[in-house]
Amino acid sequence: MTPKIAIVGRPNVGKSTLFNRLTGTRAALVSDLPGLTRDRKEGEADLGGHMLNIVDTAGLEEATEGSIPDRMRRQTEAAIETADLVLFVIDARDGVTATDETFARTVRASGRPVVLVANKCEGRRADEGFYEAFRLGLGEPVAISAEHGLGLIDLERDALAALGLEPKPHHRDDKDGDGAEKERPLRVAIVGRPNAGKSTLVNALVGEDRMITGPEPGLTRDTVSSDITWSGRAIRLFDTAGLRRKAKVTDLAEKLSTSDTVRAIRFAEVVVLLIDAERGIEHQDLTIADLATEEGRAFVIAVNKWDVVEDKQQILKGLTSKVADGLSQVPGVAVVPISAMSEKGLDKLLKAIVRAAEIWNRRVPTHELNRWLGEALARHAPPAPSGRRLKIRYVTQPSTRPPTFVAFCSRPEAVPKTYLKYLTNSLRTAFGLPGVPIRFNLRKGDNPFASKGRR
Repeated sequence: MTPKIAIVGRPNVGKSTLFNRLTGTRAALVSDLPGLTRDRKEGEADLGGHMLNIVDTAGLEEATEGSIPDRMRRQTEAAIETADLVLFVIDARDGVTATDETFARTVRASGRPVVLVANKCEGRRADEGFYEAFRLGLGEPVAISAEHGLGLIDLERDALAALGLEPKPHHRDDKDGDGAEKERPLRVAIVGRPNAGKSTLVNALVGEDRMITGPEPGLTRDTVSSDITWSGRAIRLFDTAGLRRKAKVTDLAEKLSTSDTVRAIRFAEVVVLLIDAERGIEHQDLTIADLATEEGRAFVIAVNKWDVVEDKQQILKGLTSKVADGLSQVPGVAVVPISAMSEKGLDKLLKAIVRAAEIWNRRVPTHELNRWLGEALARHAPPAPSGRRLKIRYVTQPSTRPPTFVAFCSRPEAVPKTYLKYLTNSLRTAFGLPGVPIRFNLRKGDNPFASKGRR
């Protein structure tokens, strides 16, 4: 019998968007209007080579008996009773609401296996809501963005594990929005100050004059995408408008271009900061880099116009030192000298981009993380503010893109920033995570899985 998965949650958390994404259809209506779905809708999804039935349900609401919302709720409860697995979806941007807590109890009481899904996790705004999800008592949440197709591989892995299934060999994990099996292009945003050579670089990588180039700064206004293939890997390049200091941006068209560039950074997977070798790295370059790392993007620095530099070794040493000082939060960022005009160093740049993406997607097994934690605590014990020793008991990695870790601690508010930085740097070194942002967060409590084991 085909296993059945029910997608449940309160209204407007993205259940229908997730249903469409998993089934590779547009069968469920999607809108910002809450309560659009009223009846159960079923479809088929291929997860890890297994065909499964997916059920989209109405939003769970507290309602008076006999009302339409009450009848919708009964339909959802019926779907839960017949499901082999429940995907309980919350909106991470809104955090955990009282309604989420109420219906989490309903799902727990059903006795069905549950995977907790924190949707809309594409930006920093969702971080707090994601960590709040632990208190629902439904296990470790999976961070996804159904709209943007992020985190679906993690969701597939956890769903299959909860059903006691293994992915079939040679199964292609990535699917596009229409369900056709193909590799999703790696999204790479080329950013930098005006006239650094971004459009020239994209033209060189594409192999044709796709973008207008010239000595005048500010020629590019729109963010334009171009697809290439390198070593069998599909890559989508986004040429962006140059970013200047906000005080200098007065023209309306430039303001629109700037907001478009910031949007491209937020939805890229790898950000390439292009700097002019003749001008060196300046404050505005570091501001752009801060924006990319704040958004949690993988990061590479390309130094353009390298063919006109005379003392190459000295210049590269100085640039590397400035990057290490200015981006101390992401040590190990790759600095790649190139010449877009003469098409030199492009293979090295693409290799660095792909490597950054691989690190950004890296997942560390929980048992290895906790072995590392024990060693890190033994090397440098937590401080004892007010004479009370802090206890850090357990660490897990709830998500990738960027690598995100949660440690459970007796008093997280009392842990000094210096000790948190020690743990982050130690983890980065132990598991080879250079040049990508790492989010390391402390939550109050014991090991949440000590008594129940892995889902």
